[in-house]
Formats: sequence, C-alpha cells, structure tokens
Amino acid sequence: MYEFAPDATLPKPDLYRDLAEAARALIEGEPDPVANMANVAALVWQFVPGLNWAGFYRMIEGELVLGPFIGKPACIRIPLGQGVCGAAAAQAQTQLVPDVHAFPGHIACDAASRSELVVPVIRAGQVVAVIDLDSPDPARFDSEDSAGIEALARLIARAI
Repeated sequence: MYEFAPDATLPKPDLYRDLAEAARALIEGEPDPVANMANVAALVWQFVPGLNWAGFYRMIEGELVLGPFIGKPACIRIPLGQGVCGAAAAQAQTQLVPDVHAFPGHIACDAASRSELVVPVIRAGQVVAVIDLDSPDPARFDSEDSAGIEALARLIARAI
C-alpha cells in the first residue's frame, strides 16, 4: 500500500515537486501504461486541490480516447482540434483556460467545470496522451499549475 500525504499549505512549486516524486515512486519499474496512468490520475486528484475531474485521454489512431480518470463519467472520444483536449493534442501545447465557456468549441462533459488545464504528454516528438484537469472554480489554474503538470507530463512520458 502506498501512503502519500500532500501538504496543501506548500507553495505550488513545492507541491508539484512532491507530486512528481510520488509519481516517480509509483511508476518506477511498472511497464503497464494503464496502471501508471491510473495511479498518476489518483495522485493528481490527491495532491491538487479544487478539481472536479483529473485524468488522461490517450492518442489512439489519430483521436483522443478516454483513459484512466477520477470524476464524473466523461466523453469517450475527442477528435483532434476539438475542445480544450483536442486543441492541446493537435497543437502539442498546454491549454490553460480560465473560463471554459469562452473557449471556442468547448466540450462540456461536466456542466460544473468552469476552468481547465490540459497538458500534452509527448514522447519521441509525438503526443501520446493529454493530462486533463477540470475545476468548478473560474480561473483555478495559473502558470505554476501549468509548469507543475508539464513537469509531470515529461516525467511520465516514458511510462505511459
């Protein structure tokens, strides 16, 4: 059994450093990408406050397909370029959206979501997945969140 105790009082860079260390401990030596995504989604949920959805969409045959997550049931398939996740995958760039209702083509899987952070996971120059975080709070995510999840994406790219 794994016990991780995130300290919500830490500054964000330190919190994300601890998240990355916990993720490294969980994925080290585990070859199964789904197991690794499931554990990382659980860690993100545990470490990052103010979320209503945290998980992965995997790139499969040119579209995003739902992977392990925590939250309400979600859209199963997302075409590249559609919604925040599809934009992140198509552009291979982080999407930090303070108001999802102002994002053109936003796909509302959970009507309670108000802001979103989507970070592509890139391996060998190709997007293999995206990490998707939703919050019911407007403007929940900032550049420190982006940097922390981008570091996590780099760390896990080889394991998923």
